[in-house]
Amino acid sequence: MIDHLELKTRQLDQCLRFYTDALAPLGYSLRVDGPAKGFGDGTTLDFFIGEGEPSEAVHFAFAAPDRAMVDRIYEVGRAAGHRLDRAPALAPHIHPNYYAGYLRDPDDRLIEFVCHKPE
Repeated sequence: MIDHLELKTRQLDQCLRFYTDALAPLGYSLRVDGPAKGFGDGTTLDFFIGEGEPSEAVHFAFAAPDRAMVDRIYEVGRAAGHRLDRAPALAPHIHPNYYAGYLRDPDDRLIEFVCHKPE
């Protein structure tokens, strides 16, 4: 059910080295080298770290079976008066079919709903 996890750090180089070492036995390597550094095993991309204050509020994502479900969840959030963050959209800088919408929980955590399938 959880799609990926993102943590912030003030020690990006040290964290990159640590996670590169620690995750290698699991078949994970650095797959996205942008502002957020993404780790995956070639079929998944589910752990990210980026520069910033160390995470107190963690960003996490729930997998959706299709884009329509991402849209539906976002609209349910809007209708219920929950705090919206970003409307569903493609994020081709991650991969061509990455489609996600974002809400904030009551503790201000970024909650993502994502589909990786083509439309």
